[in-house]
Amino acid sequence: MKFGVLCPRVNFTPREWIIINFVIAVISLLIASSASADFEECRLVFANGTPPVIRQQQGLNPRALCFSAFAVLYSGKSRTPVYAAEKLNKQLLREAKKNPRSNHFFVDARLPRAERAELEDYKGSGFDRGHMAPAGDMATDESMAQSFSLANMVPQAPNNNRHAWANIEKATRKYILRAAGDVYVITGTVFTETPDTIGADRVWVPKHLYKLVYDPTTNRAWAHWLDNRDDASIGKPISYAELVRRTGIEYLPGFNGG
Repeated sequence: MKFGVLCPRVNFTPREWIIINFVIAVISLLIASSASADFEECRLVFANGTPPVIRQQQGLNPRALCFSAFAVLYSGKSRTPVYAAEKLNKQLLREAKKNPRSNHFFVDARLPRAERAELEDYKGSGFDRGHMAPAGDMATDESMAQSFSLANMVPQAPNNNRHAWANIEKATRKYILRAAGDVYVITGTVFTETPDTIGADRVWVPKHLYKLVYDPTTNRAWAHWLDNRDDASIGKPISYAELVRRTGIEYLPGFNGG
């Protein structure tokens, strides 16, 4: 005789499955290690397993956050990412194209209340919650849900987010779909000395956004640089050396390519 539990078959609607996957993704973050000062659990998203080197971290209150498909260096001072890092390839992006967007924004409970943005900070601010690691790059339900953490968001001018920046994200995916192997992407923020802020928690509004693309197969790296304004237009990509000069961050330690 076999013993077991007979469970009734449950048919969930697509929306119910999205909510279930969102809950699972949030629980997985809570079960994972708390925010720390390094990326020991997610170094694979960085080229050669080496995170960027920031020359001046004073006042950033940096916290390393590992997600299932990306990593974020979060600043408790600005209450935004300093950068988000991804390792992508054509297979992942083909899966991501079939993955429905979840749109369930949430507060990352791994961050202390005194260092994080809240959903209310964005309400009525006139700014979008702009992804650093884009939802369009996420190949699984879990990573899609996790990409809506506020720890992955910055206040972004709405027209900028939905048009110019969206076109940069699309151009990056288009390149990766043609690339021979893995491509590393780092997306980040640049602030003025006295940034504008939103909400009761005074979340910093970035002055500029950038997206660094590094293809190890060709040993080439370049960056898109965009002002965080509704009327900003996409310019010619800048060199890796120029990005380092503007930000003071060595994103690819030891890089000597073009």
